[in-house]
Amino acid sequence: MDEQGKKGTTTVGIITKEGIVLAADKRASMGYLVADKNAEKIHLINDNTVMTFAGSVADSQMLLRYLKSQLALYKIKREKEASVNSIATLLSHYIFSNAHSFSPFMIQFIIGGVDESGFHMFSLDMLGSKMEADTFTSTGSGSPIAYGVLEDNYKKDLTIEEALKLAVRAVNAAIKRDLATGNGIDVVVIDKKGATRVEKKKIESLMS
Repeated sequence: MDEQGKKGTTTVGIITKEGIVLAADKRASMGYLVADKNAEKIHLINDNTVMTFAGSVADSQMLLRYLKSQLALYKIKREKEASVNSIATLLSHYIFSNAHSFSPFMIQFIIGGVDESGFHMFSLDMLGSKMEADTFTSTGSGSPIAYGVLEDNYKKDLTIEEALKLAVRAVNAAIKRDLATGNGIDVVVIDKKGATRVEKKKIESLMS
């Protein structure tokens, strides 16, 4: 399978002064086969931090279990939640340590969350060697299409509601043009109260 096939999806992240919006399509593909029409690609790591996956489902599930177990130990030892930067750094180091093995992780990530120092969002590559703090980002086979929408419409002073509309618009554009992206959109919004999934009806109204 080629690289595009391994990363067949579209995820989007947008950060604003009011919070963060993370969006992803719901199609899981195996080459030209639609393997799942209701795949979950946005996962809550804790009440305040969320991660998106673009790539291998098996790898993403394994990494999610690893990350949650390590963060549970962190909380027990330090009696507090890990910062968003610490979570992204932990994942980056773990991925990098496996990057030169015979079976490296075939996933791209976006991590977004809120902690004592504010809102933060990072994107990670498949090797764990590139961890960037972004104002907006996209991963997966549909990301070139999503980036076109984001580049043209992103502004520093976006509200959460405007960022929500833009994220849905970017993923929806990829759905219309990328074969590996489709079957609806999931969205999670992170504000000072934590992470909340957006209702399906609201997302569908923004797609029309």
